Amino acid sequence: MIVIHSLSGGGAERVAVDLAAYWVERGFRVSLVTQADAQSDVYEVDARVKRIVMGTAGESGGALAGALANLQRVWRLRRLIRREKPSLVLGMMTTSSVLAVMAARGLPCRVIATEHTHPPAQTMAPMWQRLRRWAYPKAARVVALTSGTAAWIEQHVPGSRLTVIPNAVRWPMPVEEPVVEPPARYGRRRLLAVGRLHESKGFDLLIEAFAQLAGYFPNWDLVILGEGDCREPLQAQIEGAGLEQRISMPGRVGNVGQWYVESDLYVLSSRVEGLSNTLLESMASGLAPVAFDCETGPREIVRHGIDGVLVNPPEDVEALAAHLSDMMSNEEKRRSCARRAVDVLDRFSTARVMALWEEVFRAR
Repeated sequence: MIVIHSLSGGGAERVAVDLAAYWVERGFRVSLVTQADAQSDVYEVDARVKRIVMGTAGESGGALAGALANLQRVWRLRRLIRREKPSLVLGMMTTSSVLAVMAARGLPCRVIATEHTHPPAQTMAPMWQRLRRWAYPKAARVVALTSGTAAWIEQHVPGSRLTVIPNAVRWPMPVEEPVVEPPARYGRRRLLAVGRLHESKGFDLLIEAFAQLAGYFPNWDLVILGEGDCREPLQAQIEGAGLEQRISMPGRVGNVGQWYVESDLYVLSSRVEGLSNTLLESMASGLAPVAFDCETGPREIVRHGIDGVLVNPPEDVEALAAHLSDMMSNEEKRRSCARRAVDVLDRFSTARVMALWEEVFRAR
């Protein structure tokens, strides 16, 4: 049983769907439980996976209302576990992991908790932080995406039985709705970024860095794929820089693989990351990446100077602009990095990652 808040978009949500499909294909009986209803789904669930909606999503209000809402979530999830009788319950992200541990107490199943973002970068109520410290040591295993996150949990949530399992690179890339064709380039170069339009992704820093370079690279354009709450301020920043003709934000696309193939360089400007799916996908597609060396994530994917560039210090616009300038002006360097970037298809293959999950499933 995989438990997650919703399938409304995001890396963990997509991984949940991929894991469910992989395990049901191999003969597991798989159920996928969400608090939100299926109308918010961005990702399609395999028809063989039993989809269950608890209907407990939504803001809870004050402290008392929140506590009562969470008790209801635990009660409903416990009832589902008793009905479905899973041998394993996998909580996807912090709150779902905590709820799963609470709901399964005393029942004959093992609970695996997972962290998909680096905890210091999360905005989390003190109550959930206390509950995490209580719950994670009671889980059969706690899975972190990166060694940096595992080290943080080891220090701040003592007693957790930790395993590091990265995301597998999704390959070949599926084509989903909405399909948005990349516009013809007519010989122009394309710098590509992909992610939620959220402060954590640092697209404001990227736009500022590109504004510094635009005059020196008149044949390069920047495309930012994704949707989110920061669209209006980012668009205002683009217009304020007078770059409406050079920077575009087409929104979320379901054929992102085509955009990777039809671009010349990938950039990851995140302030914080878990393990970036878009970084893995772009490299698997043969794009050289330039990525901020934020606290966790990129350094576990990019081999600096071999298959891409790690920018230090993180969040430094001038450093990002300098490294982008170097790669944009040096086609041979881009090609050299791109030739090695595709190694992620082996380093983060589904076979390797699922073998790690198999070890966790069989561990006692």
